[in-house]
Amino acid sequence: MSAALFGTDLFGARRPPPASSVTAARFGIQPFTVLNAQAGDWQERKRAWVALGLKSEEGRDDALTFPRMRETRPGRAKAGQIDTTLPATSIFDPVLAEMLVRWYAPAAGQVIDPFAGGSVRGIVSGALGRPYWGCDLRAEQVDANRAQAAAIPVPAPPVWVTGDARDALAGAPDADFMLTCPPYGDLERYSNDPADLSAMTWPDFLEAYRAIIAAAWARLRPDRFAAIVVGEIRCPRGLYRNFVGETIRAFTDAGAGYYNELVLQTVIGSAAARVKRLFCASRKNVKIHQNVLVFVKGDPRRATAACGDVDPG
Repeated sequence: MSAALFGTDLFGARRPPPASSVTAARFGIQPFTVLNAQAGDWQERKRAWVALGLKSEEGRDDALTFPRMRETRPGRAKAGQIDTTLPATSIFDPVLAEMLVRWYAPAAGQVIDPFAGGSVRGIVSGALGRPYWGCDLRAEQVDANRAQAAAIPVPAPPVWVTGDARDALAGAPDADFMLTCPPYGDLERYSNDPADLSAMTWPDFLEAYRAIIAAAWARLRPDRFAAIVVGEIRCPRGLYRNFVGETIRAFTDAGAGYYNELVLQTVIGSAAARVKRLFCASRKNVKIHQNVLVFVKGDPRRATAACGDVDPG
């Protein structure tokens, strides 16, 4: 059972979401390797999710110990210059969460999230009838997530726990799908807690990150999928750290099979205003995408069979 995201008709039946093609009507969003968050179908679904009252930024904005800084020359940021064209903290796209759950999680299957962050993945999973367990280090974030879930009743109420994922995952339920989005190094620092990955040096971050992925992977049942949303981040010299590659290595070292690579093309928004300054100053292309990596544990055919037919909504 899942929530009627687009309401019901006079007879109580769920209204289908608008779809621009036969493929979209069959799968919710066209399941190509490039997902276009600017498309009309995507934006229509996003408006429906936001209308439920999702406020994933709650519990996060006030926690940032520094804002994103405007780059003034290649690879460096000048302290005190805040880039007001960027949000104070990143928000997970509810449509991306919806599609990944619909495509890769069995009906009523347990979802785990070792980097729980905001409320979106938990509420979306619960709205689609999948129990969700998420872990976050900060009690105020967990409290904010629980308040959100209480205000948006869903068929499968999500569960968040407070603690270091390296320890908390030992008590996590066995899972049918792993859906997560890690902190991007120290790009957004959420606290000064030494156990907070966003407050660690890069070598310490990678060590803890790999341990958490391995612990979460151990909770996943055989013949199941996992999806993680990541993006490249830069070192102080302005060079990429190969965070996507490090993520793939962390999963494969844990025993995962690297199965799908998707690109989420995000809304351009303020990128158009930033491109001249950023590109002319440093030749850095303005990023308007995220990487979505899908892994499989066991046999991909059995994992697919466990998911069953896709419910497009």
